[in-house]
Amino acid sequence: KKMELAVLKQNGEDTGRKINLSDDIFAIEPNDHAIYLDVKQYLAAQRQGTHKSKERNEIAGSTKKIKKQKGTGGARAGSIKAPNFRGGGRVFGPRPRDYSFKLNKKLKKLARKSALSYKVKENSLLVLESVAFDAPRTKSYVSFLKDLSLSDKKTLLVLPENKKFVYLSSRNLPKTKVITVDSVNTYD
Repeated sequence: KKMELAVLKQNGEDTGRKINLSDDIFAIEPNDHAIYLDVKQYLAAQRQGTHKSKERNEIAGSTKKIKKQKGTGGARAGSIKAPNFRGGGRVFGPRPRDYSFKLNKKLKKLARKSALSYKVKENSLLVLESVAFDAPRTKSYVSFLKDLSLSDKKTLLVLPENKKFVYLSSRNLPKTKVITVDSVNTYD
């Protein structure tokens, strides 16, 4: 049996048409580990990685030997910048680095398909005939969500191409996101 979804109008009414969903995208056995890796990669790539603390070679301070080697009863000490002194350097402190890592394209594709298959399984996928606003107004996006009875839900609207007014109308709402189909990712 083919998987079918009703096509809705922007105001939430049924157009009477149905759309066939491809089984190899929306009805695969989801791979949770692939989803995990893809989301992990996405979040890692968002990290700025500009953290830094000074190590003992970077501390501004004298290189003079603090006290003589022997005879003071304390442990030997060569530098005020050593990590065991107050104001000394940090041992193996954080350094600026890039957290992003590579994943295979096939794995990322599998993760995306898995996410979409989950959405269909949970009945949380709606197909709309078209979405268009004649001016950027948040109010009209709110009533659009109300018509689809999605007001209190997190929503991701995927458009075929960039529609400025739709994007601008949704931008100020906390639980909504509008993207184009070429930037669909597992995390979203």
